[in-house]
Amino acid sequence: MKKLIQTFKNIWSIDELRSKIIVTLTLILVYRFGAHIVLPGIDPNKLSDSAGTNSGLLGLFDTFAGGAFSHASIFALGVMPYISASIFMQLMTILVPQMQKIQKEGESGRKKINQWTRYLTVVVTILQSSAYIAYLKTPDYAAAMIESFKPYFFTSTVILLTAGTLFVMWLGEKIQDKGLGNGTSIIIMVGILARLPQAFGQEFSSKYEEGAKGLLAFTLEIVVLVAIIMGLIILIQGVRKVPVNYAKQIVGNRQFGGARQFLPLKVNSAGVMPIIFAQAIMFLPTLFSFTNLDSAQGIVKIFSDHSNGWYMLIYAVMVIAFTFLYTALIFNPKQMSEDLKRNNGFIPGVKPGQPTADYIGAIMDKITLPGAVFLALVGILPGFAQLLGVTQQFSTFFGGTSLLIMVGVILDTLQQIETHLLMRQYDGLMKGGRIQGRQTVSPASGY
Repeated sequence: MKKLIQTFKNIWSIDELRSKIIVTLTLILVYRFGAHIVLPGIDPNKLSDSAGTNSGLLGLFDTFAGGAFSHASIFALGVMPYISASIFMQLMTILVPQMQKIQKEGESGRKKINQWTRYLTVVVTILQSSAYIAYLKTPDYAAAMIESFKPYFFTSTVILLTAGTLFVMWLGEKIQDKGLGNGTSIIIMVGILARLPQAFGQEFSSKYEEGAKGLLAFTLEIVVLVAIIMGLIILIQGVRKVPVNYAKQIVGNRQFGGARQFLPLKVNSAGVMPIIFAQAIMFLPTLFSFTNLDSAQGIVKIFSDHSNGWYMLIYAVMVIAFTFLYTALIFNPKQMSEDLKRNNGFIPGVKPGQPTADYIGAIMDKITLPGAVFLALVGILPGFAQLLGVTQQFSTFFGGTSLLIMVGVILDTLQQIETHLLMRQYDGLMKGGRIQGRQTVSPASGY
Protein backbone atom coordinates (compact mmCIF):
# COMPACT_ATOMS: atom_id res chain seq x y z
CA MET A 1 0.00 0.00 0.00
CA LYS A 2 2.89 2.33 0.85
CA LYS A 3 4.42 1.63 -2.58
CA LEU A 4 1.11 2.47 -4.29
CA ILE A 5 0.76 5.77 -2.42
CA GLN A 6 4.33 6.71 -3.28
CA THR A 7 3.70 5.91 -6.96
CA PHE A 8 0.70 8.26 -7.00
CA LYS A 9 2.79 10.97 -5.37
CA ASN A 10 5.49 10.51 -8.02
CA ILE A 11 2.88 10.73 -10.80
CA TRP A 12 1.37 13.92 -9.39
CA SER A 13 4.77 15.53 -8.79
CA ILE A 14 5.56 15.52 -12.54
CA ASP A 15 4.13 18.77 -13.90
CA GLU A 16 3.77 17.58 -17.50
CA LEU A 17 2.10 14.33 -16.49
CA ARG A 18 -0.22 16.09 -14.04
CA SER A 19 -1.27 18.54 -16.75
CA LYS A 20 -1.97 15.70 -19.21
CA ILE A 21 -4.12 13.86 -16.64
CA ILE A 22 -6.16 16.99 -15.82
CA VAL A 23 -6.73 17.77 -19.53
CA THR A 24 -7.77 14.17 -20.24
CA LEU A 25 -10.24 14.04 -17.34
CA THR A 26 -11.72 17.44 -18.28
CA LEU A 27 -12.32 16.43 -21.90
CA ILE A 28 -13.82 13.11 -20.77
CA LEU A 29 -16.29 14.99 -18.55
CA VAL A 30 -17.27 17.17 -21.52
CA TYR A 31 -17.88 14.05 -23.61
CA ARG A 32 -19.99 12.35 -20.93
CA PHE A 33 -22.01 15.54 -20.41
CA GLY A 34 -22.78 15.74 -24.13
CA ALA A 35 -23.77 12.06 -24.20
CA HIS A 36 -26.76 12.91 -21.97
CA ILE A 37 -28.11 15.73 -24.19
CA VAL A 38 -31.10 14.37 -26.10
CA LEU A 39 -31.79 15.33 -29.73
CA PRO A 40 -34.41 18.08 -30.32
CA GLY A 41 -37.78 16.56 -31.13
CA ILE A 42 -37.35 13.66 -28.67
CA ASP A 43 -39.00 13.66 -25.24
CA PRO A 44 -36.55 11.82 -22.94
CA ASN A 45 -39.29 11.14 -20.39
CA LYS A 46 -41.21 9.05 -22.93
CA LEU A 47 -38.39 6.83 -24.13
CA SER A 48 -39.34 3.15 -23.94
CA ASP A 49 -37.78 1.05 -21.18
CA SER A 50 -36.75 -1.45 -23.83
CA ALA A 51 -34.53 1.14 -25.52
CA GLY A 52 -30.92 0.21 -25.13
CA THR A 53 -31.43 -3.56 -25.29
CA ASN A 54 -29.87 -3.80 -28.75
CA SER A 55 -27.73 -6.72 -29.79
CA GLY A 56 -25.48 -7.42 -32.73
CA LEU A 57 -24.12 -4.45 -34.65
CA LEU A 58 -26.53 -1.96 -33.05
CA GLY A 59 -25.43 -3.19 -29.64
CA LEU A 60 -21.82 -2.64 -30.69
CA PHE A 61 -22.64 0.96 -31.70
CA ASP A 62 -24.40 1.54 -28.39
CA THR A 63 -21.44 0.08 -26.48
CA PHE A 64 -18.94 2.33 -28.26
CA ALA A 65 -21.19 5.37 -27.69
CA GLY A 66 -21.62 4.64 -23.98
CA GLY A 67 -25.41 4.31 -24.24
CA ALA A 68 -25.81 7.55 -26.22
CA PHE A 69 -27.02 5.57 -29.27
CA SER A 70 -30.00 4.04 -27.48
CA HIS A 71 -30.88 7.26 -25.65
CA ALA A 72 -31.07 9.45 -28.78
CA SER A 73 -28.21 11.73 -27.74
CA ILE A 74 -26.49 14.31 -29.93
CA PHE A 75 -23.42 12.04 -29.57
CA ALA A 76 -25.44 8.97 -30.59
CA LEU A 77 -23.05 7.97 -33.38
CA GLY A 78 -19.97 8.67 -31.26
CA VAL A 79 -16.68 7.97 -33.02
CA MET A 80 -18.00 5.07 -35.10
CA PRO A 81 -18.14 7.07 -38.37
CA TYR A 82 -14.54 8.19 -37.79
CA ILE A 83 -13.48 4.63 -37.06
CA SER A 84 -15.24 3.36 -40.19
CA ALA A 85 -13.56 6.03 -42.32
CA SER A 86 -10.17 5.31 -40.72
CA ILE A 87 -10.45 1.57 -41.35
CA PHE A 88 -11.41 2.23 -44.98
CA MET A 89 -8.45 4.58 -45.48
CA GLN A 90 -6.10 2.10 -43.84
CA LEU A 91 -7.23 -0.67 -46.16
CA MET A 92 -6.78 1.69 -49.13
CA THR A 93 -3.17 2.39 -48.09
CA ILE A 94 -2.59 -1.37 -48.15
CA LEU A 95 -4.43 -2.21 -51.37
CA VAL A 96 -3.85 0.89 -53.53
CA PRO A 97 -0.23 1.54 -54.63
CA GLN A 98 -0.79 5.31 -55.00
CA MET A 99 -1.99 5.51 -51.39
CA GLN A 100 1.06 3.54 -50.26
CA LYS A 101 3.32 6.12 -51.90
CA ILE A 102 1.52 8.96 -50.13
CA GLN A 103 1.80 7.15 -46.79
CA LYS A 104 5.57 6.76 -47.28
CA GLU A 105 6.01 10.51 -47.76
CA GLY A 106 6.39 10.89 -44.01
CA GLU A 107 4.67 13.61 -42.01
CA SER A 108 3.21 15.34 -45.07
CA GLY A 109 1.71 12.06 -46.34
CA ARG A 110 0.25 11.30 -42.93
CA LYS A 111 -1.40 14.74 -42.81
CA LYS A 112 -2.93 14.22 -46.26
CA ILE A 113 -4.41 10.85 -45.28
CA ASN A 114 -5.72 12.27 -41.98
CA GLN A 115 -7.39 15.14 -43.83
CA TRP A 116 -9.02 12.76 -46.33
CA THR A 117 -10.17 10.64 -43.38
CA ARG A 118 -11.92 13.67 -41.86
CA TYR A 119 -13.72 14.44 -45.13
CA LEU A 120 -14.80 10.81 -45.43
CA THR A 121 -15.99 10.91 -41.81
CA VAL A 122 -18.44 13.69 -42.70
CA VAL A 123 -19.86 11.64 -45.59
CA VAL A 124 -20.15 8.47 -43.45
CA THR A 125 -21.79 10.44 -40.62
CA ILE A 126 -24.44 11.90 -42.93
CA LEU A 127 -25.28 8.42 -44.26
CA GLN A 128 -25.35 6.85 -40.80
CA SER A 129 -27.42 9.70 -39.35
CA SER A 130 -30.02 9.15 -42.07
CA ALA A 131 -30.18 5.47 -41.12
CA TYR A 132 -30.36 6.43 -37.44
CA ILE A 133 -33.41 8.59 -38.10
CA ALA A 134 -35.14 5.54 -39.57
CA TYR A 135 -34.15 3.63 -36.43
CA LEU A 136 -35.77 6.35 -34.26
CA LYS A 137 -39.08 5.66 -36.01
CA THR A 138 -39.26 2.16 -34.50
CA PRO A 139 -41.88 1.47 -31.76
CA ASP A 140 -39.36 2.01 -28.94
CA TYR A 141 -38.99 5.67 -29.91
CA ALA A 142 -42.26 6.48 -31.75
CA ALA A 143 -44.03 7.57 -28.56
CA ALA A 144 -41.16 9.90 -27.63
CA MET A 145 -41.30 11.85 -30.91
CA ILE A 146 -42.68 15.37 -30.47
CA GLU A 147 -45.40 15.78 -33.11
CA SER A 148 -44.94 19.51 -33.70
CA PHE A 149 -41.20 19.09 -34.39
CA LYS A 150 -41.51 16.34 -37.02
CA PRO A 151 -41.25 18.65 -40.09
CA TYR A 152 -37.80 19.81 -38.91
CA PHE A 153 -36.63 16.59 -37.31
CA PHE A 154 -34.74 15.10 -40.26
CA THR A 155 -32.71 18.21 -41.10
CA SER A 156 -31.88 19.15 -37.51
CA THR A 157 -30.96 15.58 -36.57
CA VAL A 158 -28.59 15.10 -39.52
CA ILE A 159 -26.86 18.43 -38.74
CA LEU A 160 -26.61 17.77 -35.00
CA LEU A 161 -25.40 14.17 -35.33
CA THR A 162 -22.76 15.23 -37.86
CA ALA A 163 -21.63 18.10 -35.66
CA GLY A 164 -21.67 15.81 -32.62
CA THR A 165 -19.46 13.21 -34.29
CA LEU A 166 -17.00 15.87 -35.50
CA PHE A 167 -16.90 17.34 -31.98
CA VAL A 168 -16.19 13.93 -30.45
CA MET A 169 -13.48 13.40 -33.08
CA TRP A 170 -11.99 16.78 -32.10
CA LEU A 171 -12.07 15.78 -28.41
CA GLY A 172 -10.17 12.61 -29.28
CA GLU A 173 -7.53 14.59 -31.18
CA LYS A 174 -7.11 17.02 -28.28
CA ILE A 175 -6.68 14.14 -25.84
CA GLN A 176 -4.10 12.72 -28.23
CA ASP A 177 -2.20 16.03 -28.46
CA LYS A 178 -2.47 17.49 -24.96
CA GLY A 179 -3.76 14.63 -22.84
CA LEU A 180 -2.78 11.10 -21.95
CA GLY A 181 -3.24 8.04 -24.14
CA ASN A 182 -4.82 7.58 -27.55
CA GLY A 183 -7.77 9.97 -27.77
CA THR A 184 -10.17 7.80 -29.75
CA SER A 185 -9.30 4.81 -27.61
CA ILE A 186 -9.95 6.72 -24.39
CA ILE A 187 -13.36 7.93 -25.61
CA ILE A 188 -14.44 4.41 -26.57
CA MET A 189 -13.19 2.99 -23.27
CA VAL A 190 -15.05 5.65 -21.28
CA GLY A 191 -18.23 4.84 -23.18
CA ILE A 192 -17.84 1.15 -22.30
CA LEU A 193 -17.01 1.84 -18.64
CA ALA A 194 -20.04 4.13 -18.35
CA ARG A 195 -22.28 1.05 -18.65
CA LEU A 196 -20.36 -1.00 -16.10
CA PRO A 197 -21.90 0.39 -12.84
CA GLN A 198 -25.47 -0.23 -14.04
CA ALA A 199 -24.60 -3.73 -15.31
CA PHE A 200 -22.78 -4.52 -12.06
CA GLY A 201 -25.74 -3.30 -10.00
CA GLN A 202 -28.25 -5.36 -11.98
CA GLU A 203 -26.14 -8.49 -11.63
CA PHE A 204 -25.71 -7.98 -7.88
CA SER A 205 -29.43 -7.34 -7.38
CA SER A 206 -30.41 -10.49 -9.29
CA LYS A 207 -27.98 -12.62 -7.27
CA TYR A 208 -28.92 -10.95 -3.98
CA GLU A 209 -32.53 -12.04 -4.45
CA GLU A 210 -31.32 -15.67 -4.56
CA GLY A 211 -29.82 -15.44 -1.07
CA ALA A 212 -26.50 -16.95 0.04
CA LYS A 213 -26.30 -19.20 -3.01
CA GLY A 214 -26.64 -16.22 -5.33
CA LEU A 215 -24.00 -14.18 -3.45
CA LEU A 216 -21.57 -17.09 -3.69
CA ALA A 217 -22.23 -17.31 -7.43
CA PHE A 218 -21.66 -13.56 -7.73
CA THR A 219 -18.30 -13.87 -5.93
CA LEU A 220 -17.26 -16.66 -8.31
CA GLU A 221 -18.27 -14.50 -11.27
CA ILE A 222 -15.95 -11.72 -10.09
CA VAL A 223 -13.09 -14.22 -9.63
CA VAL A 224 -13.64 -15.59 -13.14
CA LEU A 225 -13.79 -12.05 -14.54
CA VAL A 226 -10.43 -11.22 -12.93
CA ALA A 227 -8.94 -14.43 -14.38
CA ILE A 228 -10.24 -13.53 -17.87
CA ILE A 229 -8.70 -10.06 -17.59
CA MET A 230 -5.34 -11.61 -16.64
CA GLY A 231 -5.57 -13.89 -19.67
CA LEU A 232 -6.33 -10.92 -21.92
CA ILE A 233 -3.28 -9.07 -20.59
CA ILE A 234 -1.16 -12.07 -21.57
CA LEU A 235 -2.78 -12.12 -25.03
CA ILE A 236 -2.27 -8.39 -25.63
CA GLN A 237 1.31 -8.28 -24.38
CA GLY A 238 2.37 -11.65 -25.79
CA VAL A 239 5.20 -11.37 -28.33
CA ARG A 240 7.62 -13.71 -30.06
CA LYS A 241 11.11 -12.19 -29.97
CA VAL A 242 13.08 -12.94 -33.14
CA PRO A 243 16.84 -12.32 -32.59
CA VAL A 244 18.37 -9.74 -34.94
CA ASN A 245 22.06 -8.85 -35.32
CA TYR A 246 23.38 -5.63 -36.80
CA ALA A 247 26.65 -5.45 -38.67
CA LYS A 248 29.47 -3.48 -37.10
CA GLN A 249 30.25 -0.09 -38.57
CA ILE A 250 33.32 1.96 -37.72
CA VAL A 251 33.01 5.72 -38.14
CA GLY A 252 36.22 7.50 -37.17
CA ASN A 253 37.31 6.02 -33.86
CA ARG A 254 33.82 4.90 -32.85
CA GLN A 255 32.07 1.61 -33.48
CA PHE A 256 28.34 1.39 -34.15
CA GLY A 257 26.13 -1.68 -34.31
CA GLY A 258 27.27 -5.20 -33.58
CA ALA A 259 24.74 -5.62 -30.77
CA ARG A 260 21.99 -8.26 -30.73
CA GLN A 261 18.46 -6.97 -30.60
CA PHE A 262 15.03 -8.52 -31.00
CA LEU A 263 12.21 -8.13 -33.48
CA PRO A 264 8.96 -8.41 -31.45
CA LEU A 265 6.13 -10.17 -33.32
CA LYS A 266 2.79 -9.81 -31.55
CA VAL A 267 0.71 -12.92 -30.92
CA ASN A 268 -2.42 -10.85 -31.56
CA SER A 269 -1.33 -8.26 -34.11
CA ALA A 270 -4.90 -7.91 -35.48
CA GLY A 271 -6.19 -6.50 -32.18
CA VAL A 272 -9.94 -6.30 -31.78
CA MET A 273 -10.71 -5.94 -35.50
CA PRO A 274 -11.55 -9.64 -36.15
CA ILE A 275 -14.22 -9.53 -33.42
CA ILE A 276 -15.73 -6.33 -34.86
CA PHE A 277 -15.78 -7.74 -38.40
CA ALA A 278 -17.32 -11.02 -37.19
CA GLN A 279 -20.02 -9.19 -35.23
CA ALA A 280 -20.88 -7.07 -38.26
CA ILE A 281 -21.19 -10.15 -40.51
CA MET A 282 -23.20 -12.07 -37.90
CA PHE A 283 -25.65 -9.18 -37.75
CA LEU A 284 -26.53 -9.45 -41.46
CA PRO A 285 -28.60 -12.69 -41.27
CA THR A 286 -30.97 -11.00 -38.81
CA LEU A 287 -32.10 -8.81 -41.71
CA PHE A 288 -34.08 -11.85 -42.91
CA SER A 289 -36.58 -10.96 -40.20
CA PHE A 290 -37.81 -8.19 -42.52
CA THR A 291 -38.59 -10.69 -45.28
CA ASN A 292 -41.41 -13.16 -45.72
CA LEU A 293 -39.17 -16.22 -45.96
CA ASP A 294 -40.49 -19.24 -44.07
CA SER A 295 -37.05 -19.91 -42.62
CA ALA A 296 -36.57 -16.30 -41.46
CA GLN A 297 -37.67 -16.96 -37.89
CA GLY A 298 -35.20 -19.82 -37.46
CA ILE A 299 -32.33 -17.78 -38.90
CA VAL A 300 -33.12 -14.83 -36.64
CA LYS A 301 -33.33 -17.10 -33.60
CA ILE A 302 -29.85 -18.49 -34.24
CA PHE A 303 -28.07 -15.24 -35.07
CA SER A 304 -29.77 -13.02 -32.48
CA ASP A 305 -29.16 -15.34 -29.52
CA HIS A 306 -25.52 -15.03 -28.45
CA SER A 307 -25.81 -18.04 -26.16
CA ASN A 308 -26.95 -20.31 -29.02
CA GLY A 309 -24.46 -23.12 -29.72
CA TRP A 310 -24.56 -22.66 -33.50
CA TYR A 311 -24.08 -18.91 -33.12
CA MET A 312 -20.99 -19.35 -30.95
CA LEU A 313 -19.51 -21.99 -33.28
CA ILE A 314 -19.99 -19.90 -36.44
CA TYR A 315 -18.83 -16.78 -34.62
CA ALA A 316 -15.64 -18.46 -33.38
CA VAL A 317 -14.78 -19.77 -36.86
CA MET A 318 -15.32 -16.31 -38.34
CA VAL A 319 -13.11 -14.65 -35.71
CA ILE A 320 -10.29 -17.10 -36.46
CA ALA A 321 -10.68 -16.55 -40.23
CA PHE A 322 -10.76 -12.76 -39.90
CA THR A 323 -7.71 -12.85 -37.62
CA PHE A 324 -5.64 -14.55 -40.31
CA LEU A 325 -7.12 -12.31 -43.03
CA TYR A 326 -6.55 -9.03 -41.22
CA THR A 327 -3.07 -10.07 -40.06
CA ALA A 328 -2.18 -10.84 -43.68
CA LEU A 329 -3.40 -7.36 -44.70
CA ILE A 330 -1.54 -5.31 -42.07
CA PHE A 331 1.57 -7.49 -41.61
CA ASN A 332 4.19 -7.25 -44.36
CA PRO A 333 7.18 -9.62 -43.87
CA LYS A 334 8.77 -8.43 -47.11
CA GLN A 335 8.79 -4.83 -45.89
CA MET A 336 10.36 -5.94 -42.60
CA SER A 337 13.01 -7.86 -44.49
CA GLU A 338 13.82 -4.81 -46.61
CA ASP A 339 14.03 -2.57 -43.54
CA LEU A 340 16.42 -4.98 -41.83
CA LYS A 341 18.61 -5.15 -44.94
CA ARG A 342 18.62 -1.37 -45.30
CA ASN A 343 19.79 -0.99 -41.67
CA ASN A 344 22.46 -3.71 -42.01
CA GLY A 345 20.47 -6.08 -39.83
CA PHE A 346 20.02 -9.81 -40.28
CA ILE A 347 18.52 -12.80 -38.51
CA PRO A 348 21.27 -15.28 -37.50
CA GLY A 349 21.29 -18.31 -39.79
CA VAL A 350 18.87 -16.79 -42.32
CA LYS A 351 19.91 -15.18 -45.61
CA PRO A 352 18.82 -11.57 -46.21
CA GLY A 353 16.06 -10.79 -48.67
CA GLN A 354 13.28 -13.22 -49.55
CA PRO A 355 14.50 -16.01 -47.17
CA THR A 356 14.21 -13.55 -44.26
CA ALA A 357 10.71 -12.56 -45.38
CA ASP A 358 9.67 -16.23 -45.61
CA TYR A 359 11.16 -16.93 -42.17
CA ILE A 360 9.33 -14.03 -40.53
CA GLY A 361 6.09 -14.98 -42.32
CA ALA A 362 6.36 -18.61 -41.15
CA ILE A 363 6.86 -17.52 -37.53
CA MET A 364 3.90 -15.15 -37.79
CA ASP A 365 1.65 -17.93 -39.11
CA LYS A 366 2.64 -20.17 -36.18
CA ILE A 367 1.95 -17.59 -33.46
CA THR A 368 -1.21 -16.25 -35.13
CA LEU A 369 -3.05 -19.58 -34.78
CA PRO A 370 -3.01 -19.74 -30.93
CA GLY A 371 -3.69 -16.01 -30.84
CA ALA A 372 -6.71 -16.43 -33.14
CA VAL A 373 -8.09 -19.36 -31.10
CA PHE A 374 -7.73 -17.40 -27.87
CA LEU A 375 -9.35 -14.36 -29.49
CA ALA A 376 -12.28 -16.54 -30.66
CA LEU A 377 -12.66 -17.86 -27.11
CA VAL A 378 -12.74 -14.30 -25.80
CA GLY A 379 -15.42 -13.46 -28.36
CA ILE A 380 -17.81 -16.26 -27.31
CA LEU A 381 -17.25 -15.97 -23.54
CA PRO A 382 -20.24 -13.60 -23.09
CA GLY A 383 -22.48 -16.32 -24.59
CA PHE A 384 -21.16 -18.89 -22.09
CA ALA A 385 -21.68 -16.37 -19.29
CA GLN A 386 -25.36 -15.99 -20.26
CA LEU A 387 -25.79 -19.78 -20.30
CA LEU A 388 -24.43 -19.89 -16.75
CA GLY A 389 -26.99 -17.36 -15.50
CA VAL A 390 -25.21 -14.03 -15.86
CA THR A 391 -27.47 -11.15 -16.91
CA GLN A 392 -27.13 -10.11 -20.56
CA GLN A 393 -25.79 -6.63 -19.82
CA PHE A 394 -23.12 -7.80 -17.35
CA SER A 395 -22.12 -10.76 -19.54
CA THR A 396 -20.72 -8.38 -22.18
CA PHE A 397 -17.88 -7.57 -19.77
CA PHE A 398 -16.76 -11.21 -19.64
CA GLY A 399 -15.16 -10.96 -23.07
CA GLY A 400 -15.83 -9.75 -26.58
CA THR A 401 -15.13 -6.28 -27.86
CA SER A 402 -15.81 -4.43 -24.60
CA LEU A 403 -13.31 -6.20 -22.38
CA LEU A 404 -10.63 -6.45 -25.05
CA ILE A 405 -10.77 -2.71 -25.73
CA MET A 406 -10.79 -1.78 -22.04
CA VAL A 407 -7.80 -3.93 -21.14
CA GLY A 408 -5.81 -2.81 -24.19
CA VAL A 409 -6.46 0.91 -23.65
CA ILE A 410 -5.67 0.74 -19.94
CA LEU A 411 -2.38 -1.05 -20.66
CA ASP A 412 -1.46 1.54 -23.28
CA THR A 413 -2.24 4.43 -20.90
CA LEU A 414 -0.33 2.85 -18.03
CA GLN A 415 2.64 2.33 -20.35
CA GLN A 416 2.70 6.06 -21.13
CA ILE A 417 2.53 6.92 -17.43
CA GLU A 418 5.37 4.50 -16.72
CA THR A 419 7.48 6.08 -19.48
CA HIS A 420 7.11 9.50 -17.80
CA LEU A 421 8.12 8.00 -14.44
CA LEU A 422 11.20 6.24 -15.81
CA MET A 423 12.34 9.37 -17.67
CA ARG A 424 12.40 11.24 -14.32
CA GLN A 425 14.40 8.51 -12.56
CA TYR A 426 11.38 7.23 -10.65
CA ASP A 427 10.48 3.57 -10.22
CA GLY A 428 8.06 2.10 -12.72
CA LEU A 429 4.52 0.94 -11.96
CA MET A 430 5.68 -2.66 -11.53
CA LYS A 431 8.51 -4.16 -9.48
CA GLY A 432 9.50 -6.56 -12.23
CA GLY A 433 9.10 -6.16 -15.97
CA ARG A 434 7.64 -3.30 -17.92
CA ILE A 435 4.20 -2.66 -19.37
CA GLN A 436 4.19 -3.06 -23.14
CA GLY A 437 1.86 -0.48 -24.58
CA ARG A 438 -0.04 -0.83 -27.84
CA GLN A 439 -2.49 1.35 -29.70
CA THR A 440 -5.43 -0.97 -29.19
CA VAL A 441 -8.12 1.18 -30.67
CA SER A 442 -6.25 3.63 -32.76
CA PRO A 443 -8.05 3.90 -36.10
CA ALA A 444 -4.81 4.74 -37.84
CA SER A 445 -3.29 1.48 -36.71
CA GLY A 446 -6.40 -0.60 -37.26
CA TYR A 447 -7.11 -1.07 -33.57
